Amino acid sequence: MRRLFAVLAAIVTITLATAGCAASSTDPEPTGTQAGYPVTVGDVTLDRQPQRIVSLSPTLTEILFAIGAGPQVVAVDEYSTYPENAPRTGLSGYTPNAEAVVAYSPDLVVLDTDTNGVVSSLRALDIPVYVGPAASTVEDTYRQIAELGTLTGHPVEALELVNRIKDDLFKILTDLPEREEPLTYFYELDNTYYTVTSQTFIGTLFTAAGLVNIADEGNLDNPYPQLSEERIFAANPDLIFLADAYPGGETPETVAARPGWENLTAVRNGSIVPLDPDIASRWGPRIVDLQRSIVDAVASVPTS
Repeated sequence: MRRLFAVLAAIVTITLATAGCAASSTDPEPTGTQAGYPVTVGDVTLDRQPQRIVSLSPTLTEILFAIGAGPQVVAVDEYSTYPENAPRTGLSGYTPNAEAVVAYSPDLVVLDTDTNGVVSSLRALDIPVYVGPAASTVEDTYRQIAELGTLTGHPVEALELVNRIKDDLFKILTDLPEREEPLTYFYELDNTYYTVTSQTFIGTLFTAAGLVNIADEGNLDNPYPQLSEERIFAANPDLIFLADAYPGGETPETVAARPGWENLTAVRNGSIVPLDPDIASRWGPRIVDLQRSIVDAVASVPTS
């Protein structure tokens, strides 16, 4: 993989001796490695290390805790289920309410989608907002980790995390068995056969594992197509990955029980792989776990 582009200014030691730089008596003490403030990332400028962060994105929540900024997070949205100690609330990341967010007195809000005009509403109140949209490539993940590290005062930890992810992905991919012909796969988003192509973030992880996506043909301009059963039957994938394996969702057994599916190579060989739906839908540090699941599934298919 390409190396992380040059980021992060030189780390300096700050003495918070003046009243203007001191944290208020009601805020936690500054944590982690202190970067030189003010810092600017895109259109966000912070004069001091944030101590009351609100996250409305499960992925960004994971990143914040992974870089050591967890103690600075005071509230996360209802779907931020990882890590378990994240301060979950009823805040919604899908339909965010600015007034509800303001109630937590945030000095930084992070989210992945600007809906309900929440970004402009918060910025009108002089609340800094960072938007980290869904990644298209692994490099996007690295960039967001670095940017959040800069904003939260944890640039060293962020860089260490990026390097650790790169190293882990490299080690995982070196375990791939050599094959004369690449395996094909179908990635199921739901049981109406919506899927992803190789042009998506998820698709790039499968491509890295040497897999061929049966959804790619004819869908260059549609990264999330819906396939027909006939299309799936004709492609006859070697592997089926279930991103809808949530509690009460699809299982290898329910897939095998679908009329006609018992004839598919993946079903006959038992190569139906349930994925953790949270890990499969997020582009944060646990992409390592997703890549490992993919590689383990590939390795389980005999090479001859």
